[in-house]
Amino acid sequence: MCGRYSLICIDDLGNRFRVHNPMIGARSKFNVAPASEMPVIVQKERPEIALMRWGLVPRWTKDPSVARKPINARAESIAEKPMFHPLLKTGRCLVPASGFFEWKTEGKRKIPFYFTLPGEPLFAFAGLYDTWQAPDGNSLLTYTIITCDANPLLAEVHDRMPVILTRENEDRWLSQDPPAPPDLARILAPYPAPAMAKVAVSDLVNRPGVDDERVIRPLFGLV
Repeated sequence: MCGRYSLICIDDLGNRFRVHNPMIGARSKFNVAPASEMPVIVQKERPEIALMRWGLVPRWTKDPSVARKPINARAESIAEKPMFHPLLKTGRCLVPASGFFEWKTEGKRKIPFYFTLPGEPLFAFAGLYDTWQAPDGNSLLTYTIITCDANPLLAEVHDRMPVILTRENEDRWLSQDPPAPPDLARILAPYPAPAMAKVAVSDLVNRPGVDDERVIRPLFGLV
């Protein structure tokens, strides 16, 4: 699963994702945890940034305060699950990130690792989003991150990884037409391991309240 990520270069979102409403002066987030409100890229007439809460609340939910709010959706089953299937037509989005965390279990310990794309300070996870309407008319926008089987680099730590989109696939994912099943499998595939790097980091990342560069500082070096 993907339960923590970072978004450090927020001021560059406008140029990187060609949105018409860039965020200016927003604060970098080194330790994004579930229920955080984060920028997500959606396709309207043009790509635009929308602030959404991490943890999907489907539109048919009666009470979000007690509902299950999945932070991840498995690529292999989203086309069949009632919670996710409709969103393949109407709720595809890009989740900007600078890196993400996964934990390796060694005995009784869980060691956090931070994964990045060297040379790519900003990239995008494939996401799905929905809008829940409250009885008073207020809207709640929420999203989930799609995961796939781990590539060889991730497999050393965890058996799943977030779907990282190539730039070409970013455009395909945001296009007006939903991907056909064969295209869906190609788009939601593991990112190439040679294009990624990982470092062991401090277990400070386990604490959502710690949101500074200490959580991404390497304990040793690139692996």
